[in-house]
Amino acid sequence: MADSPMIQESSLLYEVVKFAAAPVAHAMCRPHISGASHVPRSGPAILAANHLSVLDSFLLPALLPRHVTFTAKTEYFEGNPVSGFFMRLGGSLPIDRESAHAAQAMLDAAADLLEQGELFGIHPEGTRSPDGRLYRGKIGVAWLTLKTGAPVLPVALSGTEKVLPVGAKVPRPARIGITIGAPMRFEGDYTKARDRRRVTDEIMQAIQKLSGQEYVPTYAASHKAANGVS
Repeated sequence: MADSPMIQESSLLYEVVKFAAAPVAHAMCRPHISGASHVPRSGPAILAANHLSVLDSFLLPALLPRHVTFTAKTEYFEGNPVSGFFMRLGGSLPIDRESAHAAQAMLDAAADLLEQGELFGIHPEGTRSPDGRLYRGKIGVAWLTLKTGAPVLPVALSGTEKVLPVGAKVPRPARIGITIGAPMRFEGDYTKARDRRRVTDEIMQAIQKLSGQEYVPTYAASHKAANGVS
C-alpha cells in the first residue's frame, strides 16, 4: 500500500529537519559513536536505549543515517518548549504514561512501523533516569520484539544529560557517546507476562553491559515518586 500524503509529508519534514539538525548535533555534541554497523541498512529493528536526557530521542535519530521514530512522554511535548519543539520536529510518538489504553495504542503504532520495515526507538525505563543509574525496564519493548519478530539493538547513551540538564531551557555543548550493541532476537509468546518480563530483563542486561551504569531493580517512575522527583 502506498504511503498516504500525510505520511509522505511527515517523512519529507523529517528529512529536512535531519539535514539541518545533524550538523548542529555533531558540532554541539562531538559524538563518539560505536557499533553503528549493527544498524541494518534496511528492514525493521528496535533501538532500546537508556534514558539520561529529554533530548535522547532527538539526538539519536539526528546522529544515525536511517529514519528512527521514537516514543516520548506527553510531558516532553507540553512541559518544556525546547524539548517539545525537538520532539515534534523529530517525529516522536507521544505516550501518556498514566493511560494503559494510550500506551497500547502507541505500541500498536510502533508495531505497524516495524512491519513496514522501519526503525523504532524506545526507552524501556519509561522515564529519564533521576540519578544516572539504569532502572528496571518496562515490558513494552519485549511485547514489540515478540509480536513483530524485529531484532532489538541495545543502545547505551552517555553525556546527553549534560546537553540539556534538568531545569535548563537552552541546550549547551557537551561531548556525548553512543554505543550500539549487536542485534538480539528472542523466542517467546508476546501474550505471556513471563516471556515479556524475561525478554525485557535480558535487554536491560545488554544495555547495562554497554553503558556500565549501576542497575537498580525498581522502576524509575517509582523511585521518582517515592523521592518527590519530577
